[in-house]
Amino acid sequence: MQTQKFRDFITEEKKEKYRILIVSAETRNDNKLFHTAQRISDECKKLGYECYVAKINGAYISIKDGVARIHNQDDEKGFLLDVADTVAIIRGSVRFKESYLDLLTQLEKIGICVVNSRETISMCSDKYRTYLRLQDYGLTQPLTALIPNKEVLDIPLQKIGNKFPLVMKTLQGSKGVGVLFVESKRSYESLIQLLYNQDENVDLLIQEYLKTDYDVRVIVLGGVVIASMKRDVIEGDFRSNVSQGSKVSDFQLTELEIEECLLASKAVNGIWTAVDFIPSKNRETQPPYILEVNHSPGTMGVEEATEKNIVKTVIDHFTNLDTRIKVPTQCGFLEVVNIHPFGEVVAKFDTGNGTKRPTIHTDKFKINGNKITWGLFNKTITSDILKKVKVDVGGLNNYDEDRYVIKLDMEFAGTTYKDVEFMLDNREERSPILFNRKLMDKFNVMVNPQRKYVITTKYSLET
Repeated sequence: MQTQKFRDFITEEKKEKYRILIVSAETRNDNKLFHTAQRISDECKKLGYECYVAKINGAYISIKDGVARIHNQDDEKGFLLDVADTVAIIRGSVRFKESYLDLLTQLEKIGICVVNSRETISMCSDKYRTYLRLQDYGLTQPLTALIPNKEVLDIPLQKIGNKFPLVMKTLQGSKGVGVLFVESKRSYESLIQLLYNQDENVDLLIQEYLKTDYDVRVIVLGGVVIASMKRDVIEGDFRSNVSQGSKVSDFQLTELEIEECLLASKAVNGIWTAVDFIPSKNRETQPPYILEVNHSPGTMGVEEATEKNIVKTVIDHFTNLDTRIKVPTQCGFLEVVNIHPFGEVVAKFDTGNGTKRPTIHTDKFKINGNKITWGLFNKTITSDILKKVKVDVGGLNNYDEDRYVIKLDMEFAGTTYKDVEFMLDNREERSPILFNRKLMDKFNVMVNPQRKYVITTKYSLET
């Protein structure tokens, strides 16, 4: 199995148009965009996509009459944030300030597809947190230890085998900045003292040094490897970052390397990521050493190495609605909803419920033509019958039963949902409402099975 060919992404079919928001910074020297942000903007123009660059230092979001817009500080009109057709591509500069990340959180709360999420960015920006996360997924990594303070130096060394040389890194950093090569214990102690004297709150880790002539960067998009490149170690250095002058070339991955890189991207819940690794001696049978996962891949080096239009591939990827993943809000397995005209009801959110419609309780009903009279909580109403569906109830008897489908208006977490289709069922001694996965996706919620009433207040309703 090899990296998916670029031509596999090329199609003659008409692409659905959508709108692209780029959240980025300007370079310090000439107020121009960084390379990849500029490439995305230029490619959008070529492809006919409406595009807006929100410059993170000064950008803000306004909401008026339920309509959200993002503005640059000198742009009163701004850019419409429409959940139905907007994708936000977040560049690396957003990680530098909490206020920048808070802007990202606002986009997530509105329901915009963000690439990548604040959680992914925060995890990838913290090298030790990434290390712990990749450990949870069983990925092979260089031995790594956190330096808690300038007095505790021997314990981290023991954790990586007391070996020199070693690599020291600040927890946050990119493009090879904040990475040091330490050749002896004396240098190790001196560097730590120096760094702590410069900044007493500095965060440091050490990592075993794996000698190599090159490392590999793999670009993962939506669970598929779309490109990979070899990055030669810079002569007279130990780093291989393109920004530091590394030479790059196309690189063919083994099946095992592909699987490990996909797993690393999945571990940080990334949509568009770069996974860096050092190959093992036997690449077919031994997993690579994963170095880090980058939440904001640059495109300059990989497009040069592979001669592929990576930016166009990324833009084309989101023409498919199914790829526009939103960041869900956590909810409990029980929450309170308002079902018109019955009022507040406890609903169960069931991720195992793959039926087409949610279910609402009734124990008595009467059919009159295309009308059904039914009741809940001693209140009786008459509804139009939309259809009658056959449901596989399963269980020990493994039987089917007919259920009637009606429409109701409802409110949940401050939002009104009109004409929601419900199936009527006798749910005596169970939650009167059972929500299915499809409706949970519409609500954009993720269920915590250990908690209830995370979003809503139960008031006086029974649990």
